[in-house]
Amino acid sequence: MKSFFKILFLLFFIKSSMAQDLTNIVYLELKDGKVVIEMKPGYAPEHVKRIKELISEKFYDGLKFHRVIDGFMAQTGDPRGDGTGGSGQNIPAEFNSLPHIRGTVSMARAQDPDSADSQFFICFQESSFLDGQYTAWGQVIEGMEFVDKIKRGSGSNGMVNDPDKIISMRLAKEAEK
Repeated sequence: MKSFFKILFLLFFIKSSMAQDLTNIVYLELKDGKVVIEMKPGYAPEHVKRIKELISEKFYDGLKFHRVIDGFMAQTGDPRGDGTGGSGQNIPAEFNSLPHIRGTVSMARAQDPDSADSQFFICFQESSFLDGQYTAWGQVIEGMEFVDKIKRGSGSNGMVNDPDKIISMRLAKEAEK
């Protein structure tokens, strides 16, 4: 029953995205195609603000999906490419009610809840054990099939040899100009 409500929740957000606010839509270009992410500033305003700043600086262009665990998630956003780097600006946690379902985009962090920086992950499937512990800030609304094609890592930590990269990450508002 819980999964049923999560699916309804997802369908609500997909339907509500029909009248998209281009200031909160991200185009994530991957090797296999374009992924469209709807950001959720009502749930994580400071995270969305920071992500927008980093996108406008082209921070994410060329960064690796350094940690990818099959059946769980694909993580990126580290300029070092090994999971230890960031932009140098931590963002206080904005834990919210968005569920970690297939296509949820959420911030990676260290043990400290306020340690999120630039790294984020996209869920391959429901990961409700993350709910309320990581700041979800977006939802893939198109192109999840391209996220599914990101090269997986090996071992329990999912570190990837010769990982796939973000080709570009742009705000739709800027890309449409």
